Amino acid sequence: MAVRNYETVFILTPVLNESQVQETVEKFSQVLKENSADIINTEAWGLKKLAYPIQKKNTGYYFLVEFTGEGNVVDMLELAFRRDERVIRFLTTVLDKHAVAYGARRRKGEMNQQKAKQSEAVAQ
Repeated sequence: MAVRNYETVFILTPVLNESQVQETVEKFSQVLKENSADIINTEAWGLKKLAYPIQKKNTGYYFLVEFTGEGNVVDMLELAFRRDERVIRFLTTVLDKHAVAYGARRRKGEMNQQKAKQSEAVAQ
């Protein structure tokens, strides 16, 4: 199988404390590493309000993980998500070359610099 770029966003239940949240994220990172995936980036977006209640909860801890691997790694990761009751939602997508380039620019902070330049130009 070919190695592809993936991005997964998952939401954890808000009743967890910080150590439980970190333990859960480490568990999923370990699942990726055990299935020979390379983790490119992990971002914690924090506690955010959900668009609609899920399992009678209005907030959740959002996390983004970008990784490369073969197709079977996604199956193993999603199986781990389904088995863990702390995960209330998840979504994994395959990234094309444009999304990979965008992600690299976003990690370098180039996206915020462009917005700042645009707002400075408008202010003048």
